[in-house]
Amino acid sequence: MNFIENESPTKLRGGYYTDARLAQFLTRWVFEIKPRRILEPGCGDGIFFEAMGKVRNEQLEYVLGFEIEPSEAAKARERGSTFMKIEPDIRTRDFLSWALIKFTSRERFDGVLGNPPYIRYQYLDERLQNIAEAIFKYHSLPFTKHTNAWVSFVVASVALLNPGGRLGMVLPSELLHVLHAQSLRNFLAKECERILVIDPNELWFEDALQGAIILLAEKKISREVSCKGLGIVQTRSKRFLDLDTSEIFDSVEYLNGETIGGKWLIALLNKKERELLSDIKHRNNVYRFDSLAEVDVGIVTGANKFFLVTDEVVERFGLKKWAHPMFGRSEHVGGVIYSRASHANNRQKGLPTNFIWFGDEPIDKLPKKVRAYIESGEQESLHTRYKCRVRNPWYSVPSVYFAPVGMLKRAHDFPRLILNRAKAFTTDTAYRIRPKNVSNEKLVYSFLNSLTALTAEIEGRHYGGGVLELVPSEIERLLVPVTRMEKGDLVKLDDRLKSGASAGDLLAMQDKKILKTLGLTSSEIDIIFSAWNRLRLRRQRATEEMS
Repeated sequence: MNFIENESPTKLRGGYYTDARLAQFLTRWVFEIKPRRILEPGCGDGIFFEAMGKVRNEQLEYVLGFEIEPSEAAKARERGSTFMKIEPDIRTRDFLSWALIKFTSRERFDGVLGNPPYIRYQYLDERLQNIAEAIFKYHSLPFTKHTNAWVSFVVASVALLNPGGRLGMVLPSELLHVLHAQSLRNFLAKECERILVIDPNELWFEDALQGAIILLAEKKISREVSCKGLGIVQTRSKRFLDLDTSEIFDSVEYLNGETIGGKWLIALLNKKERELLSDIKHRNNVYRFDSLAEVDVGIVTGANKFFLVTDEVVERFGLKKWAHPMFGRSEHVGGVIYSRASHANNRQKGLPTNFIWFGDEPIDKLPKKVRAYIESGEQESLHTRYKCRVRNPWYSVPSVYFAPVGMLKRAHDFPRLILNRAKAFTTDTAYRIRPKNVSNEKLVYSFLNSLTALTAEIEGRHYGGGVLELVPSEIERLLVPVTRMEKGDLVKLDDRLKSGASAGDLLAMQDKKILKTLGLTSSEIDIIFSAWNRLRLRRQRATEEMS
């Protein structure tokens, strides 16, 4: 977990500045409709004012900008004075509280340009947290406290556009896939006639540790106009910034219906891939994961370093009676089977393989050494952490049970299930899976294939570093083709994983055994494999492997 005291001032105010060529690209597109009034909700040092001065628009009458940092607002004013024919109205205050008031007024804009701040909800002060939530409530949108500030900025900006107005923004690529942006995706689909996302393969803001996309949205002229849909253009360089903006916007295939009803990553698939995926969903022996198994989070300790320890710590504090086998990291399990031999090997490596579970034993009933260990945790103020302080006693961890199958929360190339033969516990770095209507072994084996991996790319999310992460509701939507198994197949798969076989070779081998049984032809299997590989490489930003 990230704590506010560990973050840089730049990250806390979400200040990641836009490249001048990119600002001009967005400005050219918005200025095609000859807007009279422009809104810049987070103007930073004023790069978009410079772009507006360089892109001709004789009809421009008024430009309003917001920047909460006084020194940056001063730079923006200077830039506006230097490059623009009209003086921009720059207000040194937060945009969201102003916007909330203006929703009920007649003030609207023909265009919105900008790169809104990327600030986590928990890093906003309480007043701005309430305002961000109120913006969602005003537009009858579901809100969660995971919602980043940029999401509220875009909702407010779209709301303040005139019919037929245009929005051009630089946004985190999270727009395409995170759950907390679903309200925004729905709002854009409802309010806009066309939505175009330009998806680069390179990082534009290194300090942000996440990819950025360009959002071009055109608001509906009237409520009666239907949404033409969503289009995504992928690019490997910034050369597209020199292209004609309207030509890009008009030449894209726009997708509607199911494609824009949920996460937008499915729009990265081509027509043939989407049609095949839609067909496979209805084939025999292909199931949604939630029809095959139940998913629960792992054990929430509130202080993993205290409750997950090495044999050396167990020995030093006499914790053997309370020590139980556990796994929860990729270094603990390299394959798809976690056996007693796997556990013994991890112990030999000195890994933290012991879960310390005291139950609700009173501290005065525990041996002296054990009390000393608990007191060492209190000296580190672990008992004051939220998850710990709501328990009595604080070291009594609830919901402790093991499941026959586990799944690590994060994956590099593809998610995998783990057969828990050691009956080990797992913390909240992993999920507890309880199969139903299918054997443990068959579920673990069948899960590893290109179809399931592809749906994981579509349903999951990723942040800095390109690691794939899935939450239970996303796991439940994965497609799993359940196939017959030969004796020894699972052990062979486990060995291949542990031997370091490449992700592509592993899935290609599994596909021959699993997807063939669905009646898929070799060419159809190649289509699914290729789609998975392309989305994986996009997530990992592996440009040298991109086709």
